[in-house]
Amino acid sequence: MKFARVLTSPLQRASRTCQLAGFGAAAEIDRDLVEWNYGDYEGRTSADIHSERPDWDLFHDGCPNGESPSQIGARADRAVGRVRAIEGDVLIFSSGHFLRVLAARWLGLEAAGGRYFVLGTASLSALGYEHDLSQPVIRFWDETRHVSE
Repeated sequence: MKFARVLTSPLQRASRTCQLAGFGAAAEIDRDLVEWNYGDYEGRTSADIHSERPDWDLFHDGCPNGESPSQIGARADRAVGRVRAIEGDVLIFSSGHFLRVLAARWLGLEAAGGRYFVLGTASLSALGYEHDLSQPVIRFWDETRHVSE
């Protein structure tokens, strides 16, 4: 495939994946594509957090001293706006929780809607349109057939 633009998070895992996929030379760093800022919860497991806050939900509560759902939603909105302004296909390398919010905002859902779009590591997804910019859709999601075991 040919892409009008290639965008990557500046974080190492995303940018390295971009390089390994052969798009490093064409990639532009987009700071809005960084993963959710987990603040005080960085490096902690969900089970550990739930032992202190049993009702905690990332997509509802966000993270103390990190990002709220509205903050990550605003970043996703900026990314969606930039992508929609580009004529042609855009390839994005980023991280799971951010991409889940991006998909929700692409469809016009609240950022919390990202909870419904689970992603596996190294999966591929494609957002697009039914007919035009007014009809955003998910063309495919969480595709991992390319990953060998």
